[in-house]
Amino acid sequence: MSNTDLIIPERPRDIGDFLVGRLLPFRKKRMVGPFIFIDHMGPTSLGPDHYMDVDQHPHIGLTTLTFLLEGEIEHCDSLGTKQVIKPGSVNWMVAGAGVSHTERTPQAIRNGQICRVHGYQIWVALPKEKESIAPSFHHFDESQLPQWNVGPNQWKLVAGSAFGKESPVPVHSPLFMLELKCSETNRINLQGQIKGEVGICIVKGSVKACEHHVKAGELLVSKEENVCDLEVEANSHILFFGGQAFAEKRHIYWNFVSSSATKIEEAKEAWENWNWPKVAGDSSYVPLPGSKT
Repeated sequence: MSNTDLIIPERPRDIGDFLVGRLLPFRKKRMVGPFIFIDHMGPTSLGPDHYMDVDQHPHIGLTTLTFLLEGEIEHCDSLGTKQVIKPGSVNWMVAGAGVSHTERTPQAIRNGQICRVHGYQIWVALPKEKESIAPSFHHFDESQLPQWNVGPNQWKLVAGSAFGKESPVPVHSPLFMLELKCSETNRINLQGQIKGEVGICIVKGSVKACEHHVKAGELLVSKEENVCDLEVEANSHILFFGGQAFAEKRHIYWNFVSSSATKIEEAKEAWENWNWPKVAGDSSYVPLPGSKT
């Protein structure tokens, strides 16, 4: 293995409602392009007595990207947004200077039946000069995202630019997130189609890349110049993501990301004192880790 390639396995993390598989950050690789955090949720079954209820919590300095493969999640935030996300769609929340939100199983499917949830929670760090922009929220249905077929390969551009196409998701730095589903074993070549650092997340199946065999539950990280032909196994499901890396280091504490350690400390104090934009009609509150609140 070259010194610029890295295979990262999912590590289990307990986030309160259920276990997730954490891919980023990793001790040897904190970010891939501007992508700084990726949790693989599920697949898991919820109900009839236990549903997803992630109470009100804060963010700064990043955008959240929620991408579901199964199930539904209702997002509510301090901007007044109330949006149910379904498989294939994108929820894109720009935290910027500060926002709070909740993520819950929608009331409409809390009907005593078993429901499944499976997907990815992703954070994309904002460029230094945009870390404190005004918060905003954007939702895009699956039909609004560029989709195309090449032979046995079905592509979807979730965010950013790739293959000469552009997603409507309003990104703040050069990046890409692509979904690939293939029906037959075949080779693909990404050279010239994507730019920057590259993460290859195996949802299902496996790939062979630069003599590495990467299977479901693992993440292959490579530099642009090391991206070579990939052999993708039949019926595989792959997420490609990455982009241009930032020049500055990013600090990350709990749900806060910033190029400034001082801004992280200010956000911690503000949240602990409950001096923060709040979700209307929701009194829930996730305390700062280690807080006595």
